[in-house]
Amino acid sequence: MAKEAQAVKEKPTDKQDNPKKQVQSAEFPEAAEADVSGPGGSIDILLDMNVPVRVTIGQTEIPVRRLLQLGPGAVLKLNKPLNEPVELYFSDTMFATGSVVVVEDRFAVKINRILGIEDSAAKTNEA
Repeated sequence: MAKEAQAVKEKPTDKQDNPKKQVQSAEFPEAAEADVSGPGGSIDILLDMNVPVRVTIGQTEIPVRRLLQLGPGAVLKLNKPLNEPVELYFSDTMFATGSVVVVEDRFAVKINRILGIEDSAAKTNEA
């Protein structure tokens, strides 16, 4: 079933300041529904996308005066105890917790728990 819309078309007149407008109907065909659930569907492009993941090991608040005094060797004490898990975020939503480990001379995160929607919303609101 085609949808109808009205388009406004200006009709020139003798006076340039006040053109008359003429209304015309236009038909738009309905878009066919596509099956995106099958193999090779459009969801595959999303599965191969790279997304940023942020890991939070803790946080603190300090006055700007103290921040400006920081230099090499300064230590900031974070609010999180050493044995608590780190938090993994996709965008601003926490999706997992884990532990900091070392892999081939680099920091890494071992995922301990994947959060459900309810867990994620509650943790994000706490932060």
